[in-house]
Amino acid sequence: MVKDNELKVYAGEELLKDKKVITTDISRPGIELTGYFDYYPSERIQLFGQTETSYSRSMTSNNRYKVMLELCREDTPVLLISRNIQPSKELLRAAKEHHVPVIGSELPTTRLSSMITEYLDEKLAPRESIHGVLVDVYGIGILLTGHSGIGKSETALELIKRGHRLIADDRVDVYQRDEKTIVGEAPKILNHLLEIRGIGIIDVMNLFGAGAVRSQSEIQLIINLENWSADKNYDRIGTLEDRRTFFDVDVPQITVPVKVGRNISIIIEVAAMNYRAKKMGYDATKKFEDNLGLLIKENEEKTKNEKDGEGK
Repeated sequence: MVKDNELKVYAGEELLKDKKVITTDISRPGIELTGYFDYYPSERIQLFGQTETSYSRSMTSNNRYKVMLELCREDTPVLLISRNIQPSKELLRAAKEHHVPVIGSELPTTRLSSMITEYLDEKLAPRESIHGVLVDVYGIGILLTGHSGIGKSETALELIKRGHRLIADDRVDVYQRDEKTIVGEAPKILNHLLEIRGIGIIDVMNLFGAGAVRSQSEIQLIINLENWSADKNYDRIGTLEDRRTFFDVDVPQITVPVKVGRNISIIIEVAAMNYRAKKMGYDATKKFEDNLGLLIKENEEKTKNEKDGEGK
């Protein structure tokens, strides 16, 4: 956390590797500074801003030290200070005695709290590893799924050649960033690597450059590849809405049949553009249905006029 968020360490750097953060909640000691600790959430990161620091400075040195001792408990992961505020000697003394690191940032308190909370939401989110290939096509995160050997990696390779980007091949680690967002990334051992049967493993970043890869992406659309079956009725209009649920977030899913002569990479590109068009409010399926409705209405009026003409 310290490294990724460029935080500074005031004390206890040697303790950081052994301290664990188990919750995304952050506590700003308020009533605790007055000596009330009946409901103190000691397992949270304790954040000190201008308000907390100003109040503690109004206390006597002895009282301040006693309060800081209460704040620093065995399960307290770290004391975090914003705005480059220098920690008091009483705080540093209490933290040292109870083996609690003291870190800080130059950011304002609200921004720092938001940044750390977002970081913890990502790091502590439940994760699931799934079989598939994740690619970025026109800025849309598309998860390719299907049975082993269906051609997911080969399709991803063609998409990379066409200027799109690889996030993960074979295994995709997914987690829920917030109430509406599912994010996917590659396991560290497979980062930037792509397996092509007959060739082996290739390093996409080394062969195609940094612009051909991404570290992670929101999963916005799932395309399930399956072998063409003449007995199956595939969606030809776009009215069959299918979804797959990760944790408690639903992600739209479409099925694309694979057979000789179908250019799957181009179909995926079109699927990405069509997804974006729908997000912008344009739905070709709705337009087709509206046109069909107008045609039926025109035919009904034409038939009625012809019958009226025959009656006269």
